[in-house]
Amino acid sequence: MPQPTFEVFRLAMPLVRPFRTSRGVETVRDVLVARFTDADGATGWAESAADPEPTYFPEYIDSVLLTIDRILLPLLGGDDVLTAGSVRRAFADVPGNPLAKGLVETAVLDAQLRRHDMPMVDYLVSARRPIAVGVSVGIPDDLDTLLAWVSGYLDDGYRRVKLKIQPGWDLAPVRAVREAFGPDLPLQVDANQAYSPADVPLLSRLDEFGLLLLEQPFARHELLAHAALSARHGTPVCLDESVLSLDDAMTAIRLGAADVINIKPSRVGGYLTARSIHDVCLANGVPVFCGGTLETAVGRAANLALATLPGFTLPGDISATSRYYARDIGPSFELDADGCLIAPSGAGCGVEVDDAAVEAFAVAKHSFTLG
Repeated sequence: MPQPTFEVFRLAMPLVRPFRTSRGVETVRDVLVARFTDADGATGWAESAADPEPTYFPEYIDSVLLTIDRILLPLLGGDDVLTAGSVRRAFADVPGNPLAKGLVETAVLDAQLRRHDMPMVDYLVSARRPIAVGVSVGIPDDLDTLLAWVSGYLDDGYRRVKLKIQPGWDLAPVRAVREAFGPDLPLQVDANQAYSPADVPLLSRLDEFGLLLLEQPFARHELLAHAALSARHGTPVCLDESVLSLDDAMTAIRLGAADVINIKPSRVGGYLTARSIHDVCLANGVPVFCGGTLETAVGRAANLALATLPGFTLPGDISATSRYYARDIGPSFELDADGCLIAPSGAGCGVEVDDAAVEAFAVAKHSFTLG
C-alpha cells in the first residue's frame, strides 16, 4: 500500500496592488500551501499564514517548514488512517507552533472530509449562508489615493471598510474617509501593534469617528494595556495578533482586553481551535469576525466555511479574489449583488485546486513521506 505523503509548495503570488501596513509592504504574496495524500489516494489542501520573516507571528516560513519536517511529521505513523483528531492528539505535547501544526492538521482534515464527501460547513455543524465581507485597505501614498481606493471598493459592493493605520497615518485618513463617505459607512481601523500604551490619548481621539472597532493597537503581549483601553468604553478594542490559541482568547476575555476577537484559523492552529475560540466567544458575548491574510482560493474557501458559524456577526476579511490576485490557484470568489460571498458546497473546503497554477507560481517544493 502506498505511504501517505505531505507536500508543501512555496508560491510567489503577484498582488494586483501593493499592500502596505504598519509592518511593511507586499507586492508579491509569499505563501505556503500543503497537499496531503493519504494511503487510499484521498487528497487534502491547506494554506499557512506564515510570512518570510517573523513580521506578525513568531513563526515564519522557514521555521514552519523545519518544524513540520523535524518535529511534526515524525509523530504521525505512516500506516495510520489519519484524521484531524488523531493529528491533534499526536501533536498535543509539542508546545506552540500553531502555524506549523495548523497547516498539517488542516490538510489532513480536508482529505478526511473529501474521503467522506462531507463539506467543511457540515463538519463544523453549521449551515451555508451568505457571508457579508469587508475589505482591508492598505496604506497608500496620499489621501487622494486612499479616497479613490475606498470609493472603488464601495462601488464593488463591500459592506465594510478597514483602514490600516500607523503613527502619522491615523486621524487624518480616518477623518477623510468619514467625511467623504458619511457616518453610515461601517468603518474600522487596524494598527497591527504599531502603537504603545503611551499613545492612548491619541487613540482616544478616534472615538469621534464612530468606528466599529480599533484592532490590535498594542504589542501582542500588552493585554493589560488593551484591557485599560477597553475599560474606557470608547471605540471597541479588537485583538488579533494577541490570540494565538484558545488559552490566549480565554485570558483576554477574562482580563477584559477584547471587546471583539479577529479569528484567523491559520494563526491559532487550524479550524478545530478556531471553532473552539468561536464557541468561547459566543458563550461570553464577544463578537468575532474571520480575519484574512491575503489568502489564495484554498484558505479563502475554508475561511468562508468557518464564517458560517453563528458567532461571526461582523463582516470578515475574506475579500473577493480580484481584490488580491489576477490569477489564483483555484476558482475565483466574487461578491454577489448583496456584497456577500458563499462557501463552496463541495466536499472538504470545496475547492478544486488548479495544479498547473500551483506549479506556475511555485518557487520551491518540499516532499515528505510519513512513517
